[in-house]
Amino acid sequence: MRRWMSLSIMVLVITSAAFAQDARLRRLDTSDAGKTWEAVGRLDIGGTGFCTGALIAPDLVLTAGHCLFDKASGAPIDPQTIEFLAGWRNGRASAYRDVRRAVVHPEYAFEGDVSSERVRNDLALLQLARPIRNSKIAPFGTAARPRKGDKVGVVSYAKDRAEAPSLQEVCTVLARQEGVLVTSCSVDFGSSGAPIFTFENGAAHIVSVVSAKAEVKGDKVSLGTALGAPLARLQAEMIATADAGRVRVGGIRNDTGAKFIKP
Repeated sequence: MRRWMSLSIMVLVITSAAFAQDARLRRLDTSDAGKTWEAVGRLDIGGTGFCTGALIAPDLVLTAGHCLFDKASGAPIDPQTIEFLAGWRNGRASAYRDVRRAVVHPEYAFEGDVSSERVRNDLALLQLARPIRNSKIAPFGTAARPRKGDKVGVVSYAKDRAEAPSLQEVCTVLARQEGVLVTSCSVDFGSSGAPIFTFENGAAHIVSVVSAKAEVKGDKVSLGTALGAPLARLQAEMIATADAGRVRVGGIRNDTGAKFIKP
């Protein structure tokens, strides 16, 4: 997670009751606590930082697009300097995999003002050098984006919990606007790319990926891209660039929609 912003969306209304229903973060620092979440892992990026990612196929990790760019220069990061640590906990991972190549959503733009368009396209797929085929590390399925008021959860690493992930099993969808999902989920630096889940019939499905944290009227919120069409576009790009072996970044950008302004 790289930025803290103040959110300005005119039609967004948040009541304190929504936050009151949220569960607290629970640290998944034992094998028993973390066994359901082994497919969420820490992405170590070139020795300079980390994000959170999640397996959606044996060789594909879903994360945020901005994790694939150098914060200082804005240049794409060589995906082969990234390592996925599945189920990283207390100095050990359930599986270690280098990344072979990466594809960023073609309409994501790292530079420039941050807008709703930027957040809703803040998505990337990483192809691992070798698939993870372990019955204890089952890739997550995805689901349609939730509605306002629905309950979701998030599993993430962060600056103060880099050695084990934390689960917030109950947080709330506060708004869906212009492809951006606004939730009350608790995130921090390092949570970029963290999967946001819905829970149905005992199964967790990814419905969003954390892009940024923000404030609305003094309350902390998280911002993420809704999946669906953006993920389908990204998967198509992954297939189309199968032989590229590099980060694929598009340059289409329109500065429209809600603005996220640095305080």
